[in-house]
Amino acid sequence: MGCTENGVPGRPPLDERLNVFALVVYIPGALGDFLDELRRELVPHYNPHAHVSVLPPRPLAVAWETASGQARALSESWLPFDVHLTDIQVFPVTKVIYIEIGGGASELYRMHTAMNLTDLAFQEPFPYHPHVTLAQEIPHEGVTEVQDMAERRWREYQGPRVFRAERAVFVQNTVGNCWLDLAEYSLGAVSVR
Repeated sequence: MGCTENGVPGRPPLDERLNVFALVVYIPGALGDFLDELRRELVPHYNPHAHVSVLPPRPLAVAWETASGQARALSESWLPFDVHLTDIQVFPVTKVIYIEIGGGASELYRMHTAMNLTDLAFQEPFPYHPHVTLAQEIPHEGVTEVQDMAERRWREYQGPRVFRAERAVFVQNTVGNCWLDLAEYSLGAVSVR
């Protein structure tokens, strides 16, 4: 997530934007900074912005503003919650290396279920599994080495392993696999009766 042009944040032209959108919760502070650095170390060609996807990438059948309205209404009625990162895992089919989520996972599952409807609905290729991606699209023969490095660095990390999910961000992908932040919503902005 996150776009740069020659290292400077930028926005690609409209014709480079794809009909691929997601809803994410960015990981703030020292934990987010560490995860960004770790991902750059593991997969140097990525420009990461550590996050948990509430809605994994999907096409939309409506204007993004319409879908964003649905995401906003649901996000703003959802109370903030803590997310606890646990251990390094690998998805068996895709070989994506990720950090598992312990506490907060049930909230993320409920949030995903509540949002994956109407304008935001999509039949995802894999069952939803909240996680923090560290490395993907690694040659098969390199997965074990990258996983070992990720596990070592995660063991060495002395900072927080918990963050507060307080905001959700609606993002769009581009031709260059650069993700644009389109709208941000505060969790709990609307009181629920």
